[in-house]
Amino acid sequence: MSAVNSYATPQDGQPAPFAIPTDLLIGNAWIASSTGKRIDILDPANEQVITSVADANVAEGIAAVDAAAAAAAAWAATPPRKRADILLACFHGMMEQQEWLAQLISIENGKALTDARGEVAYAAEFFRWYAEEAVRITGDLSLSPSGANRILVQYQPIGIALLITPWNFPAAMATRKIAPALAAGCTCILKPAEETPLTALAVAEIMRRAGVPDGVVNVLNTSDPGPLCSAILHDPRVRKLSFTGSTEVGRILLREAADSVISSSMELGGNAPFLILDDANLDDAIEGAMIAKMRNAGEACTAANRFYVQRGIHDAFVAKLVDRMGAMKMGPGLADGTQCGAMINRAAIDKIESLVADAVAKGARIELGGETPAGGGFFYPPSVLSNVQPGSEILHTEVFGPVAAIIPFDDPEEAIALANATEYGLAAYVYSDNLKRALQIAERIECGMVAVNRGLVSDAAAPFGGVKQSGLGREGAHHGLLEYCEAKYIAVSW
Repeated sequence: MSAVNSYATPQDGQPAPFAIPTDLLIGNAWIASSTGKRIDILDPANEQVITSVADANVAEGIAAVDAAAAAAAAWAATPPRKRADILLACFHGMMEQQEWLAQLISIENGKALTDARGEVAYAAEFFRWYAEEAVRITGDLSLSPSGANRILVQYQPIGIALLITPWNFPAAMATRKIAPALAAGCTCILKPAEETPLTALAVAEIMRRAGVPDGVVNVLNTSDPGPLCSAILHDPRVRKLSFTGSTEVGRILLREAADSVISSSMELGGNAPFLILDDANLDDAIEGAMIAKMRNAGEACTAANRFYVQRGIHDAFVAKLVDRMGAMKMGPGLADGTQCGAMINRAAIDKIESLVADAVAKGARIELGGETPAGGGFFYPPSVLSNVQPGSEILHTEVFGPVAAIIPFDDPEEAIALANATEYGLAAYVYSDNLKRALQIAERIECGMVAVNRGLVSDAAAPFGGVKQSGLGREGAHHGLLEYCEAKYIAVSW
């Protein structure tokens, strides 16, 4: 199987292992769109076109469902150990190309190469984790309370899954969905973000070379996702939707999925609070803040958005955070020493500028940054705002950029109330050297994940997801596998 259209990434001393197919992966072939339309992919660091990819339409969406359906029975019947071996081969395939994939991510996403390397390792880990989970899909056997029969419960693949991923982690968000789907015995259709399809296409080719059978994973790029996804979700053969993205789009997809009562997993927006109590170790809190805020230049749903700092440590925290963020090197992702890469597009810059301007107009002080630099590329500098007022939009909207908004508090009860004053509930961070108090606060924060005295929550072995309008279901851990399974109860007498 060869691709007519492909992209050979420019490398710095490392040859590309293969030219990346830039068409649609449907069944056993990379095919161009029947309309001939293609989507230009930009490098956010210089606003130049990198290459283009095929632009799928509704008919090609249904063709992908046909391919997934044709492969479904055989894949579901594949022994768990065989599925596990293939997933492990996918892990090794990614790790063997870690540097090349990291460079690719930096080129099309804009993130710093160090962040991209970390993403590849994180993304590959889902293949290894679910290779281990694939052989541990266990059921239950019990005696009914009446004694009349046995209760046998087994888990079966839920069916064809539509997987929709965002641009901020183009490798990890794909593997976090594909790996458990395949481990459970499901076939799938991946629709990557329009801005960053090359990474998904490269991962798909690595999976194909690792032995994933034809039709088990299909990939569709599109500039018009609404009609395409709607058509797929209204095909009765499709039984699962997994989406990572904004809450606004998540609501639309849930309405579409409701027509066919499709099982839906939603990892939606966040507005993470970062609570620092007076008794916290200041240096540890700064280290955690740098990870929670500046990982991926703040373009993460788990990124710390609101820093609530107890007054006794507030001024020292602001001064140290300004020093650390001010020392970060901003530039193209592939440039030596870059720590803060480009934002994804012009709309991202416009949003950040608007949020900062609103906060300043309402009384916030710019301690660092706060102004878009001149020149090409979608860059915004690491920025710190203090004295952010309660009515500021930046406290209620996901920033998705390198801006830290700091608010002092006096009493932990006040901080908990402020942390919970949002429709979102994905991640939160708590720093205190009093572990008992930190855990008590963590239990009262309304979110799906809390990091205590650390700045990173993501782990393939942990259940990732939110509450309130931050989502439904969980990804990662054994929980993520069960999202792609149906529990079947069989009543047995003997």
